[in-house]
Amino acid sequence: MKAQPKASHFVNGEWMEDTAGAPIEVIYPGTGEVIARLHAGTPAVIEAAIAGAHAAQGAWGAMRPVERSRILMRAVALIRERAEELAQLETLDTGKPIQETRAADWPSGADALEYFAGLAPTITGETIPLGGDFAYTIREPLGVCAGIGAWNYPSQIACWKAAPALSLGNAMVFKPSEVTPLGALKLAEIFIEAGMPAGIFNVVQGFGAVGAALATDSRIAKVSLTGSVPTGRKVYAAAAAGMKHVTMELGGKSPLIVFEDADIESAIGAAMLGNFYSSGQICSNGTRVFVQKGIKARFLSRLAERTAAIVAGDPLDDSVQFGPLVSAAQHEKVMGYIARAQAEGARLVAGGAAGNQGPLFVQPTVFADVTDEMTLAREEVFGPVMAVLDFETEEEVIARANGTEFGLAAGVFTADLARGHRVIARLQAGTCWINAYNLTPVEMPFGAVKASGVGRENSRAAVEHYTQVKAVYVGTGPVDSPY
Repeated sequence: MKAQPKASHFVNGEWMEDTAGAPIEVIYPGTGEVIARLHAGTPAVIEAAIAGAHAAQGAWGAMRPVERSRILMRAVALIRERAEELAQLETLDTGKPIQETRAADWPSGADALEYFAGLAPTITGETIPLGGDFAYTIREPLGVCAGIGAWNYPSQIACWKAAPALSLGNAMVFKPSEVTPLGALKLAEIFIEAGMPAGIFNVVQGFGAVGAALATDSRIAKVSLTGSVPTGRKVYAAAAAGMKHVTMELGGKSPLIVFEDADIESAIGAAMLGNFYSSGQICSNGTRVFVQKGIKARFLSRLAERTAAIVAGDPLDDSVQFGPLVSAAQHEKVMGYIARAQAEGARLVAGGAAGNQGPLFVQPTVFADVTDEMTLAREEVFGPVMAVLDFETEEEVIARANGTEFGLAAGVFTADLARGHRVIARLQAGTCWINAYNLTPVEMPFGAVKASGVGRENSRAAVEHYTQVKAVYVGTGPVDSPY
């Protein structure tokens, strides 16, 4: 089973290799097999990518927006034509079940490209009447943007960052996670096939040092990172030193609140999606499930039944619903959190062990009687481990839900829509759901508050983060000067 690309990097419209870079082994999580060998970007590769993007961006930014949009729409068509091929590659890269990668990963990326291709030609400035004189504004691209991706949704993230950046006239140098480096290379190849000029979207592989080089280069105008809070703090600080624009989409420990009047089957389904989809490796997951005491026993009983029915196995099998974790390091981390939860007194309801389907599997796991002080309620696990906490009153659960440094997402299940809106209004989170969870259409802004990040991806809100406003005052009469 191989997925070896033509070269490690895609720079200035061409494949590029430099074997002096540190080796990167790409592992298929389903079996632990090495499916590709790449190299990290050397200073020469990084320089070529930044210089090429800088040289190409001016003409791209000056192009009519509709012309840029036509290129992006051709890329969308290619992605959709090659849906099965791309889904297969995403499964090999990430270990996600093929039924997920067919439905969620590249399709979401294509949706983002399509949305911003349509939006970009509508982005205009405004005129400001000043009583004879007037002013107007122009929305301009920032220049060259650096995108730094995460390993959980590698191709979707590449598209989510490229779509607003490129449609609005910027160029991008994108560094995928070294764990899942393959999808972004396909995206770069598709862009060139769609007619995008060389240098507008470049992919450079590497570890943290490559990301740091991008974040500190004076020719980079913006850094957009998806990653952990500790990584975000480092990249944010580096970008701030150069007064760069930033978007930080970081981790979370999001609350999902289930009131007694909720549709219990829907609430359980959402809790399972918000903890077990992609083997729990989703930043916005509702990993603190607060269940009102009156329905706690029924909720847990039914949750255990439905969890036991999850089909785990070979990610390339159409019938499989649940795959492995992405790496041995992540597997060790998640198993450590499970052991700690048991040691701290949480009650195991389901799972709790490594899966027997392969070396990187962990059973879908549920702990009940979790308290706010336990590690499982405070730290991001990034694995299929659900913490169920109980509560009595609305006031109590709002205070406890907000008692965290994170603020990415939140959900509320209730039949009382007035309460749903009331509670959501008081939760400190940037992306929220009522009677749903983890649905992220491109038309809706996605982002966080508190330590979980700054800025917004998707929707019209992203325009603010990939453009800057130039204000122009126009005098129509003689200058009135006291000098």
